[in-house]
Amino acid sequence: MASSPDRTLAVADMATDFRGAMRRLASGVAIVVAQGAGAPVGMAATSVTSLTMDPPAILVCVNQSAGIHPCLTPGSPISVNILSRHQRDVSAAFGGAVAREKRFEVGQWSIDDHGLPTLDEAQANLACTIGNIMPFGTHSIVVAHVTAIRLSAAVEPLIYQDGQYL
Repeated sequence: MASSPDRTLAVADMATDFRGAMRRLASGVAIVVAQGAGAPVGMAATSVTSLTMDPPAILVCVNQSAGIHPCLTPGSPISVNILSRHQRDVSAAFGGAVAREKRFEVGQWSIDDHGLPTLDEAQANLACTIGNIMPFGTHSIVVAHVTAIRLSAAVEPLIYQDGQYL
């Protein structure tokens, strides 16, 4: 694929143009939760995707500088909560608008069988166990096996594109 005729990409432009291209990709929003040193930690993620049906598995891409990253180890549990349209406040809180120690005060949370918070009224809640972590550039690709699922009756996803919710 070539760039437009009036624009030749220089190496310096690649990061800016790549960010612009990815902002055009609409994504669902999820909250990923892991057990921290004394309390659960979580982050908002638009980089959650299905990997396989057999066995049920997902991919989550996590910036290596994210506070949750050191808590992600093979064999450890995570909770992945796929947000509903009305949960923008939860997304914003876990995206950095609220201090880490207060994020779980936003939204209604229950505790799963692994002791991790799961978000009530989410589109879906996935209980997972991390199978593998592969570093790539500034991020890590986390492969997680899905061990339990809770689905909402309504299908009303929170969609994020170009820095805003749709």
